[in-house]
Amino acid sequence: MAVRSVETTGPAETETLGAELAGALDDGDVVLVLGELGSGKTTLVRGAARALGVSDPVTSPTFSIGHRYAADAVTVSHLDLYRLDRLEQEDPALLADYVGPGRIAFVEWPQEASEELAGARVRVTLSHRGGDRRSIEVDELPPPGASGGPR
Repeated sequence: MAVRSVETTGPAETETLGAELAGALDDGDVVLVLGELGSGKTTLVRGAARALGVSDPVTSPTFSIGHRYAADAVTVSHLDLYRLDRLEQEDPALLADYVGPGRIAFVEWPQEASEELAGARVRVTLSHRGGDRRSIEVDELPPPGASGGPR
């Protein structure tokens, strides 16, 4: 599948890209958001959440597992798994309130090997390019069982 590569020059453009991404998402979708600290992961999620109808402040869930926000048609989940070594060692119900029907989930620092995230639809990778510039790759993942590996 084709990877879309974009360079943004500031937070507003990163939020706009998040809003564009949100327009292509459906109920139950999971988006894996990768990037080093300070690369704009939460900024991208904030743009997507706003486009989905979230009016509450969207902040990083670094010191909790995640936040849930009421949106127009779904609940937007924003997870940060940075502090978890392996999801396999956690309670299997840990992500149950954040992923699944009625939700669109954005997962920072994903543990891609975990069963709960195996059906992710999109992977977004953000990289610093100096100052406020970011290189962002958006990759739609193949459905589970399709050629090209697990979704």
